[in-house]
Amino acid sequence: MALSYEYSIGSVRAKENALFQKSDIEQLLACGSLAQFCQTLRDKGWGSSDSFDDISRDHTDRMWAYIKSVAPDFSIFTPFLIQNDVHNFKVTLKGTMSARKYYEKLLLSPCTVEHGDMIYAVEHRDMKQLPEWLEKPAEKAYELLAHTGDAKACDAVLDKAVMQEMLSFSKGLRSAFLQKYFNTLVFYSNVKIALRSARTGADKNYLKSALCEAEGFDSDRIINAAVKGSDALVDTIAKFSEYDGKAAMEQYKKSPVAFEKFVDDKLIVMAKESCKRASEGAEPLLGYYLGEEAEKKVLHIIASGIKTGTDTDIIRERLREIYG
Repeated sequence: MALSYEYSIGSVRAKENALFQKSDIEQLLACGSLAQFCQTLRDKGWGSSDSFDDISRDHTDRMWAYIKSVAPDFSIFTPFLIQNDVHNFKVTLKGTMSARKYYEKLLLSPCTVEHGDMIYAVEHRDMKQLPEWLEKPAEKAYELLAHTGDAKACDAVLDKAVMQEMLSFSKGLRSAFLQKYFNTLVFYSNVKIALRSARTGADKNYLKSALCEAEGFDSDRIINAAVKGSDALVDTIAKFSEYDGKAAMEQYKKSPVAFEKFVDDKLIVMAKESCKRASEGAEPLLGYYLGEEAEKKVLHIIASGIKTGTDTDIIRERLREIYG
């Protein structure tokens, strides 16, 4: 029997109760060691390993298995999965060209291109094995890395391709939330590229090859500001009111870390406002997925802080908003 969104919404609303609350995060922050941190996660049903990486990987696998079991149309997650495709292509390309062993362990799942097919496409330079949106960018990235060794330019081509495909795919879906979400995601991906370029003195040609057109994003305006330097660019971005550019740049002036947190928080708050209130369609399921990803990012920040002996108050300042 075909699944219905009525069934999936009922299921995911119950599943949301297992997402961490602020009290759970405080309990994890109080852990004095990674061993205690992992034990606390095991007690909360996150996994059974002594390694946080293994616990996280196990939890992610179970999350995707659950989503597949309740999603009436799993294709709505394609814009998220293709990000793993691009990651996997980069890993495979660089691993193959450097003759690096065991790079396959770095490949992510789920994805739309099977790992074996990705490896075959790169090793045999047969990009026709890849989806149409990735075929030409993959060939261009291969050429760049093989003939110039410029990994930055190689990544820029691939990152732009996946941004374009995320926007294109989301436009074809009946989800105003996803269209807004990916326009915001791409806008700030562009901003991050431009800010890095302004700091390092990248030229217009690189910026043109790296930036992706999105709703409300004026690439020429951003490029012209970026080549003038960071101050000019920050002033320009602050004028993009539809994406809260002023608030974003206020955080950037504090630190790049504060800016990254601002962007992550903006995206998860967007999901909470749209998906938690939704009573039909795919939004509740999408919100649950994004909530799981936000939670996982918070746990990685805490685990990293515990590992490096960072003060708890500093770790707390870096934490992102959660969905629960």
